Amino acid sequence: MNSGMKTVGAILLAAIAFLLWSALYIVDEREQVLIVRFGKIQKVVHEPGLNVKVPILDELVRVDDRILFFDTPDKAVQVVDGRRYLVDAITVLRIKDPRRFLERVGASLTRAKSRLEPRIEAALRAVYGRRTFDSALSKDREAMMREIAQMVRPEALDLGIEVVDVRIRRTDLLPEVLKDTYERMNAERFAEAAELRAVGRAKAAKITAEADRQKVEMVANAQKEAEIIRGQGDAARNAVFAKAFGKDRDFFAFYRSMKAYEQSLTSGSTLVVEPKSEFFRYFGNSSERPLKGRREGTGTPVPAQ
Repeated sequence: MNSGMKTVGAILLAAIAFLLWSALYIVDEREQVLIVRFGKIQKVVHEPGLNVKVPILDELVRVDDRILFFDTPDKAVQVVDGRRYLVDAITVLRIKDPRRFLERVGASLTRAKSRLEPRIEAALRAVYGRRTFDSALSKDREAMMREIAQMVRPEALDLGIEVVDVRIRRTDLLPEVLKDTYERMNAERFAEAAELRAVGRAKAAKITAEADRQKVEMVANAQKEAEIIRGQGDAARNAVFAKAFGKDRDFFAFYRSMKAYEQSLTSGSTLVVEPKSEFFRYFGNSSERPLKGRREGTGTPVPAQ
């Protein structure tokens, strides 16, 4: 009898312990908990800590309360010029309404992602379709990401999810057009380089022509100044000669004849003239040469030099 009572008591204690254990649950700071009884949501617990529920009857549905990330890789988009690109995007979100999240997708992140991914892809195509490829690489990128987030938010809120942000990680050409794009860019760079070289050659020719013109002008001016200086020198020399020769005309005639002899009677020269020609008037006897005057202090005539 005592043994049977002890067994029953042990069973009762075990049942009470089980009921107490079933009634207690802990809410982590990283999650929210929904209390569901007979398929109906009784309450949502947001605060972390130890809580009590009705054993057996109440079911716990735990929902993540952290920032979540949905990755949307390799989505094909087309920009205004018709070129197609691959875009990788990340959607940053959190579960704002756990009750609606449970009712719409059964508190399943996988189902939520399958619902949101088509909307994200449609938003990417719509936003890129109104812009050029360069916009995704410029300051317009921020505006594009905000626009995509605004387009996705209504669908996400209907699932009890708040879209915090949308980030574009990568925008690349499709593999089939990547090679053509590289070839076109290469051709554009070659054309640009050829244009730069042509402009450089034109500038070089212009600079060379200007330098040649300045050179010709400088040489001409220098020659002009040289001729002027030479003429002035010749004039000064002739003036000196004229002044000097004017004092003795016979000596001047004699000097000119000597210069003529020097230039004419060179080695190998041949002159066909009469011996008594005026050209040879200073050749012959000294008595026959013209005399200029007499030595100072004597009566002896001085021959012309």
